[in-house]
Amino acid sequence: MPESNLSYKMRVLKGAKVKNLNDRLEQIHETSGKSKFWLFWDMYHCMKKFGSGYNDYTMYHFWELDDKTRDTYMTRFRNKKFINLVNDERFTHIFDNKNESDKLFAKFMKRTYVDVVNATDEDIRNYYESHDKTFAKMLNLSCGEGAELIEMSKFKDADEFVKYVREKGFGVLEDVVENHHVLKEINPYALNTMRMITLIGDDGKPYLLFAAQKFGLGKRIIDVFGMHSPIDLETGRIDYPFHSGRTIADIYYTEHPVTHKNVIGITVPYWEETKKMILEAAMVVPQVRYIGWDVAVTEDGPVIIEGNNFSAYDYMQLPGQSDSRIGILPRIQEIVPSFQV
Repeated sequence: MPESNLSYKMRVLKGAKVKNLNDRLEQIHETSGKSKFWLFWDMYHCMKKFGSGYNDYTMYHFWELDDKTRDTYMTRFRNKKFINLVNDERFTHIFDNKNESDKLFAKFMKRTYVDVVNATDEDIRNYYESHDKTFAKMLNLSCGEGAELIEMSKFKDADEFVKYVREKGFGVLEDVVENHHVLKEINPYALNTMRMITLIGDDGKPYLLFAAQKFGLGKRIIDVFGMHSPIDLETGRIDYPFHSGRTIADIYYTEHPVTHKNVIGITVPYWEETKKMILEAAMVVPQVRYIGWDVAVTEDGPVIIEGNNFSAYDYMQLPGQSDSRIGILPRIQEIVPSFQV
C-alpha cells in the first residue's frame, strides 16, 4: 500500500531541520524586511491551511500573497495526496527501475540499451565492441545519482569493461543521446532535456500539464539542478528568464552563464512532434496518471530519456516565470476534478 498522507506528513515533519528553518527565515527577512517572528507564524499558518513546507513558502514568495492566491498552489503535502490519488503504486515500479522502463518505452527512447541486471557478460562485451561510448545509469536511483558517461577507450578490453560495469552496479547501459544544434549551441556540456508533465484526467484522456526547458549549469554532463524555464504549450517558445536549479534561491538567467548564449525567445525544435509523442507515451501505463518525463530533442526529433512517477512540482509555479501569480492547482482540478484539497 502507498504511504498514507498522515504518515508522510509525520515523516516530513520529523525530518525537518531547525537550522534549515532558521536559514529560510533569515533569507526571507533580508529579502522582505518582515520580522522573523511574523514570518514564522505565517509559515505555520500556511502549513496548516495549505500543506506547505518552509521551502514552499520560500520559493513561492508566500509572504507576498494573500490566502486566496496561496490556495491555488500545489504544495508538498498536497502533492503527496495527489500522487496517492492518481498513481497506482502497484505500477510505479516500472518507472523506478530503469531496465523495466527502457524495455516498455523503447519505441519512444529510439536508442539501444543493455539491461545489465539480466544481461550476460557476453551481451555487455558485444555492446562494448559496437560502441565508442555509453551512458550508464543505476537501476533505481534518481536525479542522475551514480550515472556516468563512459568512453570505451578508457578500458584495455571488453573484459575490463564488463568488470567495471558489474562492480559499479549499473542497471542499464544506454546509447549516448546528442542534442539538436539549437540546444547544443547554448550548452554543449550536457544533454539538455525538457521536463514535460503529463496527467490523465478523470475523463481518461491525457493532457500536457506543463513543460520546461532545462540547461545544465557549469560543465556538468547532466542537467539535473540546472537552469529551467517554462515552455509555452501552444508555440514551444520560451519567453521567461531561466530559474536556477536551486529553487529556494531567486537566481535568474537570460543567457547561459558559461557560453553566454541568449536563452530568451528560443523555440524548442520539433515541438508539435514532441507533444504528440509524450501524450502517446502517457497512455502506455494508464494506471500511473501523473508523470514527469525527461525528454531530449535531437537532430532527428524527440526521444524520451525517462519518466518519473513522483515528479517535482516546484517547476510549475515559480515567481518571475508567469504573467500571473496563480498556482497550478486550478488547472490540475480542471483535469482531475475528483482531487479535493
